[in-house]
Amino acid sequence: MSKSILINEVGLRDGLQIQPKFVPTNGKLEIALGLIDAGIKSFEAASFVSPKAVPQMSDASDLFKSLPKNDNIYYSALLFNQKGYERAVESGAKAIAIALASTEKMNMANIRMSLPDAINNLGRLIKMAKKDGLDARAYISTALGCPYEGNVPTETVINLADKMFELGADKIAIADTIGSGGPALVEEVVGKAAKKFGAENLIVHFHDTRALGLINAWVALKVGVTEFDTSLGGLGGCPFAPGAAGNLATEDLAFMLNDAGYETGIDIGKIREAVLIAERYTGQKLGGRISQWWISQERKKAASAASAAE
Repeated sequence: MSKSILINEVGLRDGLQIQPKFVPTNGKLEIALGLIDAGIKSFEAASFVSPKAVPQMSDASDLFKSLPKNDNIYYSALLFNQKGYERAVESGAKAIAIALASTEKMNMANIRMSLPDAINNLGRLIKMAKKDGLDARAYISTALGCPYEGNVPTETVINLADKMFELGADKIAIADTIGSGGPALVEEVVGKAAKKFGAENLIVHFHDTRALGLINAWVALKVGVTEFDTSLGGLGGCPFAPGAAGNLATEDLAFMLNDAGYETGIDIGKIREAVLIAERYTGQKLGGRISQWWISQERKKAASAASAAE
């Protein structure tokens, strides 16, 4: 039997957060429904943050309340403080995600806290979540490189992950926030984390800034990781991390994994339909590296149909 892989869709949050055109709640819901129809069962659906800082997330509560209620679908909410936690719980969130940057300067840019203060603050949120019966995952962002401080020692990432597990996190996500990591670094960092914590307790989050997203995912897969963050159409980027281009595209990873015989439960054709919905609402041309192949196949089918009609 082939190995099952879980793809966690972050397009609704990480993907949309820097889009200049506001996507209304009904648009986000339509995108979500398209992804669910394609087989996506895990979402980071929104972040409960200041609307002034991230206007695209101003309707997080409305979106969470509108999402289909299904025990087989996992929705998490990103948050950074108690106010965000309270809003998420009131909106019906059953799982939270917190993000701890690996460096002092990135924490200051992202949440205006020093690294020690961020650890204490986010640790309290994890403990609150566990007390309330919520799932809690912790992201170690800029784990493979920081836009402000450069290279990050592997031991720093391992120690921060260890601290988050100690504070009660259910899983740790190793995030290459700006896409600065390559396969050798992924093998080193994710490989060491897998040996120490167990690959089943890890998630990886890659950006495709330097066209290395897929190979980085393959390396993580080969060290045992089975849960990956992706964003439909390659949407994404962090407003507080210069150089953070789009995420690894959902369709690219799903296609590669399906082709290699892994079980994702994802219908690539229907992901294409969800990408087109997102294009309509964002006003942008979207698509991962497979998009040109998609377009060529559509043209081939159209030409064949026209020829048959003659």
